Amino acid sequence: MFSVFVPAESSLKKVAAADVTTLPENAVWIDLVKPSEAEDRAVERLAGIAVPTREDMQEIEISSRLYIENGARYMTATLMCAADTDNPRTTAVTFILANHLLVTVRYDEPRPFLLVENKLARSCPGGITGEIVLMELLDAVIDRNADILERAGGDMDSISHDVFEPQGGARTGQAKRYSDILIAIGRKGDLTSKVRESLVSIGRVVTFVAAATEGVKWSKDMREQLKTMQRDVTSLTDHASYLSNKITFVLDAMLGVVNLEQNNIIKLFSVMAVVLMPPTLIASVYGMNFKMMPELEWVHGYPMALAMMLLAAVGPYFFFKWKKWL
Repeated sequence: MFSVFVPAESSLKKVAAADVTTLPENAVWIDLVKPSEAEDRAVERLAGIAVPTREDMQEIEISSRLYIENGARYMTATLMCAADTDNPRTTAVTFILANHLLVTVRYDEPRPFLLVENKLARSCPGGITGEIVLMELLDAVIDRNADILERAGGDMDSISHDVFEPQGGARTGQAKRYSDILIAIGRKGDLTSKVRESLVSIGRVVTFVAAATEGVKWSKDMREQLKTMQRDVTSLTDHASYLSNKITFVLDAMLGVVNLEQNNIIKLFSVMAVVLMPPTLIASVYGMNFKMMPELEWVHGYPMALAMMLLAAVGPYFFFKWKKWL
């Protein structure tokens, strides 16, 4: 399906596109969402552009994502979707700017589109064009990525606290707690890498838009806004890199804590084995079935053997405590 947006007084009005054979002359934005082949052909005919297919949008070469064709500028960026869920994903969105008309092609529901649609439905500047809508969308995408990174950073602070300052040091359910922490770290790492991928693609689009000179009318304020976007993308990309390094550090620390716990368990088993070895030796000696064993005839032989085994067990234990090996 696709939606058409036209200026109406001080807002941008969404027009139902029931008939694909006509297009309002004052349309400034056409939003194609999972378009059918017929809708693609209709928009191509009415807007005088070539709508890329979903396979074309998945290309990763710069030349296939940012190019000019018949005076129209094609820009494909990677946007975040479902970032608030446990399964965030990215989707390719193509922005086509031709004759002050913006056409967007997408196959998912990135939140910035809804935010910009609602914002422009409330109020929009006079003489709005496709360039202005594009600026609003890019700005909303950058803000959205900033919000995701900010939330991910707060979550990593909480995870880091759980790793280095566990509550009460309780051992109950340690395996499950460690498993939950590792899963959380993995999810934040995946989210951060996707945001960084999105920021890199948005940065390329902003640079491509800022370099446009022919057929596009950029006011002085819009050029300043583009420069601000470029700075924001650069700073957010640096922050995403910092957050990735922090996630790697916390992951290494978590694995180190797990190794320490495993070493403590192995050490405990080793100490128990050493403590029980002398009593086992004594019991083995007096468990032999030789006739010539004088101790077997002693009246107090049995309690003496028990006492010897007890001393043989307690002695190594206190020795380990004295050496501070326990």
